[in-house]
Formats: sequence, C-alpha cells, structure tokens
Amino acid sequence: MAVQQRSIGLAIFLYFITCGLYAIYWMYVLTNEIGHLSGDSSFSGGKVILLSIITCGIYSLFWYYQLGKHIQQAQENKGVRASDESIIYLVLGIFGLGIVSMAIAQSNVNKLV
Repeated sequence: MAVQQRSIGLAIFLYFITCGLYAIYWMYVLTNEIGHLSGDSSFSGGKVILLSIITCGIYSLFWYYQLGKHIQQAQENKGVRASDESIIYLVLGIFGLGIVSMAIAQSNVNKLV
C-alpha cells in the first residue's frame, strides 16, 4: 500500500465544498494509511465508517482516540520522536472539531511519508 502526502488545506476545502462528505473518504483513507504505517492491519477504514454509521457517530469518538495511539506507534516504528496526541484528538472530536483532529493527524502522516 502506498501512503501519500495530502494537502491539508485542499482536504479542508473539499470538506466544506462537499458539505462534509469528503470527510468520510478522508477518514477511510487516513485510517487505512495509519493502520499500514503502524503495522496494525485490523485498523481499517471500512470498519470505522461502518461502525460510525451504526452507532450514529459515537464510534468515531473512540476512533479519534485510537487514531492518536496508532500514530504514536507509527512514529515509533519509523524511529522518530513519538508523541501521544490521542486525548487531544478525542477532546476536539467531543467538541465537534473532528476536522481539526483529522488535519493534525494528516500532518503527522505527511511527516512520516
């Protein structure tokens, strides 16, 4: 699987232009890429999207926390300074700022690629 850098500004622009629909695609791709980088094949975008829909978005809060933990693992795997931002992602998600969490996560992925 090829992990690629993404423009955070373009992703946020597409998020607003598509009334949030791009966020679903971004969540899917970001999850798969971070799962690949962290070495956890069970961390998949399809599962996250499905469970988020079934639980009316509650699972996505758990996903934000997991996202931070998986990014930390990916950083450790790459040998760079690892930081645990899982609580920050979760708090931003709780306050309806999940797009900010995704932008920070994408920034971390861009640094790993």
